[in-house]
Amino acid sequence: MKRIVTFGEIMLRLKSPGHERLFQSPALEATFGGGEANVAVSLCNFGMQGVFVSALPADSVGEAALRSLRAFGVDCSFVKRTSGGRTGIYYLETGADQRASLVVYDRAGSAASAMKPGDFDWARVFTGADWFHFTGITPALSLSAAEACIEAAEAARAAGVTVSVDLNYRKKLWNYGVKASDMMKRLVALADLLIANEEDIQLALGITAEGADPAGGHLSSEVYKALAEKTKTAFPNLSRIAITLRESKSADRNGWSAALLGHDGFRVSKSYSIDDIVDRVGGGDSFGAGLIFGMLEYGDEAKALEYAVAASALKHTIPGDFNLVTRSEVEKLASGDGSGRVSR
Repeated sequence: MKRIVTFGEIMLRLKSPGHERLFQSPALEATFGGGEANVAVSLCNFGMQGVFVSALPADSVGEAALRSLRAFGVDCSFVKRTSGGRTGIYYLETGADQRASLVVYDRAGSAASAMKPGDFDWARVFTGADWFHFTGITPALSLSAAEACIEAAEAARAAGVTVSVDLNYRKKLWNYGVKASDMMKRLVALADLLIANEEDIQLALGITAEGADPAGGHLSSEVYKALAEKTKTAFPNLSRIAITLRESKSADRNGWSAALLGHDGFRVSKSYSIDDIVDRVGGGDSFGAGLIFGMLEYGDEAKALEYAVAASALKHTIPGDFNLVTRSEVEKLASGDGSGRVSR
């Protein structure tokens, strides 16, 4: 069984019911989620071994977060339990039509933000591992967390483990005095696979794509091919670059596809029209998990890309951060069966 290590923060997710504004009614739906944790859950659902490395307080909230991951078979044995700090929180308001969704972070002082080099025995963590994945959210938490990311990526490379990074630029988090581009350039230089969208690449790496207009409802594959090639030139260590292509027509209606510059050249996936989005949070994480799975399982870039896009399209139908779909369901959609007929 392939073993994929992820490193990041899991948070308590507090969401207003349905499409209500936050605190419109005196109720919030409580679940858990976070970029790297979402990836680990997806990979377990696909039949691989997801490992989550993080820090959580040794209290009942931290324990509940771990239970939410263990329920899907995620290996949490390397999670550091702390006597101080807290579990980070994010509040979510789901948009509709022309009203965008809203995320409010409350994660300052979290146990994960205090992670630092030396906290984890990376040689032990990477024993038997096939892949290491993190996102740009973790180094945005604090300087010490960023330095821990660098330590982890360097240890993974030393152990011969493939490294992937999803840029996941979050403007609200980069506030500890280091520019996102300065830190992320150091981390991307340690990766084999880069996952991002056009805006992430521009804001986190300073590489632009002339003519990109995802908000306008049209995406040019040639623009994204040029963007991927410019990124590859800037970071020759990258063996593959995946760019997700979201056409945001409204909060409920998106076009969804992706492109990959890899060993077999540049290719664009089939496009899905998602006209009734249930929950788009975690969509990028489900794409990343699908791509990692596809690369490890199929060894075929075209097949891996289609699997990743199909997995992410299905995530848009599921409430919560976690993508609760199986390998067979993803492969069915990737093969062209998107009828939605009842399975009996």
